[in-house]
Amino acid sequence: MADLIDRIDRFARQRTLGRSIVLALAIAMAALLVANLSTFILVQRTAQFNERVDAQWQARRSGRLLLLNLKDAETSHRGYLLTGRPDFLLEYRGALTAHEAMLENFRRQIAVDNPGAAEAEEVTRLSREKIAEMNQVLELFRAGRAPDAIAQVRGGQGQALMRELDEALTDVDRRMGSEIAQATAQSEGSAAFTSVVNAIAGLLILILAGIVFLLVRRYLEDLRASQAALDRVNAGLEETVRARTAALTRANEEVQRFAYIVSHDLRSPLVNVMGYTAELEQAGKAIDLQMTKVETVAPDLIESDALTATREDIPEAVGFIRASTEKMDRLINAILKLSREGRRTLTPETLDMTVMVRRIADSVAHQLGQADAEIVVADLPELESDRLSVEQVVGNLIDNAVKYLDPKRPGHIEVRGRDVPGGWVEYEIVDNGRGISDRDHERIFELFRRAGRQDRPGEGLGLAFVRNSVRRLGGEVAVESVLGEGSTFRLKFPKRLILDEAGDPL
Repeated sequence: MADLIDRIDRFARQRTLGRSIVLALAIAMAALLVANLSTFILVQRTAQFNERVDAQWQARRSGRLLLLNLKDAETSHRGYLLTGRPDFLLEYRGALTAHEAMLENFRRQIAVDNPGAAEAEEVTRLSREKIAEMNQVLELFRAGRAPDAIAQVRGGQGQALMRELDEALTDVDRRMGSEIAQATAQSEGSAAFTSVVNAIAGLLILILAGIVFLLVRRYLEDLRASQAALDRVNAGLEETVRARTAALTRANEEVQRFAYIVSHDLRSPLVNVMGYTAELEQAGKAIDLQMTKVETVAPDLIESDALTATREDIPEAVGFIRASTEKMDRLINAILKLSREGRRTLTPETLDMTVMVRRIADSVAHQLGQADAEIVVADLPELESDRLSVEQVVGNLIDNAVKYLDPKRPGHIEVRGRDVPGGWVEYEIVDNGRGISDRDHERIFELFRRAGRQDRPGEGLGLAFVRNSVRRLGGEVAVESVLGEGSTFRLKFPKRLILDEAGDPL
């Protein structure tokens, strides 16, 4: 967490184009958030206002229905007093029955605050007094006291109650109308404020969008300029690489020609040395034969030192010269082999590595039987590469594994492989032989260098040849080994060998 905060702090302190764009986008997001928040608040207030207006309209409507119902009851009441017809009485009683439900509905809708509760109580009182007044007149009429009932109606008490009830409901309408007007003004003010905020936010977003556009445009122009500069550098670099590649190719060809010429020129005197060595050997034998005859006829004429020189020193010296010339001949042949391999054209083809390696294993079956050893070849992934080079590399490593097995234990050699992500394939040659000391893991790949006891024939060229061939195929070779436990040689090749125009791996 502390590292994240530190990175954010460093980013904020750096005056870069990325920081400017991020800052502009952050401001634009903040403005958009403010606009959205104000719009949300306005919507909420508008919804509350609409609910309030609807509730007040329903309350005003229920009040007017209540008043109309009482007027209907009053009309039916007077019609019954004037005509005595029962249908007016039924209408009157139906109106009184509906009154209670209307009154309860009115009270529920209006009594939501202190003024509304007081108004509801006043309307309830007046309406009930009006009903009581009408019931009293009706009782007088039904008791046969029609003149008294008519006189009470003419007295104007009921009319006064209706007027007061109408005024009370008018006051309710007036108060609710004032509240609706006030709420409407507030809603319009909120809408105007929200419109201003949205306009400012929109303008700010447009300004920031313009700033971001200019920053991005400048960035793209800088990027194009950098790309053009990079293209120029790359063009020069490609030309330099081509020139150096050509120089290296020429140098490599010169080295190969030099190796061939040197090997050829060294072989000429070497052949002479070997010929004269044979002549010296024949001359020594002739001298030894002559001295034998002299020794038989006149032994006193022969010096013991001359006999020793003829029969021991000269043959020994000739033997040393012959061994050295033979070794030098093998070294020259190895140099020529490396030179020819470097000049050979590679030919990629699909290789069934399992079949190839098992064929190589069969070729060393006799040596394995003599060494009481076995070789196990697992199923190996295919490879597209140069057949001859791969056969020489794997064969060389298997020959080495057989050559340096430990006679103290049964030998075991295993060849396995696997595909590696990225278009590579890897093979391993594992043995339980002598092993290689840590300090020699790299030197064994050097020319004419060997490691461990030198009790096996060889000139120290095999692994140098292996590394040279593997690198020419675009691969890598490495060794993991513990002295006295065994070695693992790991070969890594591109799954598909692709050559350039010069015939070298890309």
